[in-house]
Amino acid sequence: MMEIVLVSLFNGLVYGMLLFMLASGLTLIFSMMGVLNFAHASIYMIGAYLAFTVSQLIGFFPALIVAPLLCALIGAAIEVWGLRRVHHNGHIAELLFTFGLVFIIQRGVQMIWGMLPMAYRVPPSLDFPLFTVYGANFPAYRGFMLLVSVGMLLATWVLLKKTRVGLIIQAALTHPQMASALGHDVPRVFTVVFAGGCLLAGLAGVIGGNYQTTEPGMADAMGPIVFVVVVFGGLGSLLGCFIASILMGLIQTFAVVINYSLFDLVKPLGVTLPGDNLFTEILTMPVARIGALLPFALMIIMLLFRPRGLMGTRDT
Repeated sequence: MMEIVLVSLFNGLVYGMLLFMLASGLTLIFSMMGVLNFAHASIYMIGAYLAFTVSQLIGFFPALIVAPLLCALIGAAIEVWGLRRVHHNGHIAELLFTFGLVFIIQRGVQMIWGMLPMAYRVPPSLDFPLFTVYGANFPAYRGFMLLVSVGMLLATWVLLKKTRVGLIIQAALTHPQMASALGHDVPRVFTVVFAGGCLLAGLAGVIGGNYQTTEPGMADAMGPIVFVVVVFGGLGSLLGCFIASILMGLIQTFAVVINYSLFDLVKPLGVTLPGDNLFTEILTMPVARIGALLPFALMIIMLLFRPRGLMGTRDT
């Protein structure tokens, strides 16, 4: 039992930090621009595919730098030639624009790289056990993912809280007219923030593409859970996003290994169930089968009973 708990805890932390790396970019974009970018997970997918291609040419570690920068350039182009043009039509137009980008990016990926999964593998230099817990090996690559995620978290915090760039970003967020009057190019700040969010998504794609699977449906798999994290953590709250990411990672990881049902909780009390019907089937269904639905149930609960989310809004 202790082995399952510890292994699941480590795996949940790794998955949670990957979620945070992806969701933090979306949180920054929303807190700065008020746009929920539906195409954010698609940028994550592009990052994974670019990392695969670049790693085939010059290796994994150069791809760790090149692919996120290319995603940042793509994000800057999207903001300058797309979002900026539809911004005057309101948030609905922005949402529709990013929603359309999802289909365009997915079809583009399929046309360039094909429909089959890519052979994007963990680099040989990180393909070894880091340590052993109760006979189970913890891969070094997952430790590397944690290291990169923590480094990204610290770098983002220092940038926003301890540098002049972060001061300008926060000023443009709260008082855009005053920041513009002081000589700062607020639209350019918006572009930098959007590109930075896409850079974080691309970085998540680089280190997550070989942790999971690099294939055309990876954006569809990660997109909904990222929005759950952002909503559950509080729209625009970077701290809330971090806490929600860890919680979601742990919930989904532990739900997979729990081989119990809701009925098992009341069975020792002598409770019996009626015959074969839908209610009985739901109560006897193992938690592992419904684990993927738990984060969405939590999001619905948060929206109904605490709209501001876990940690409030826009405290970046």
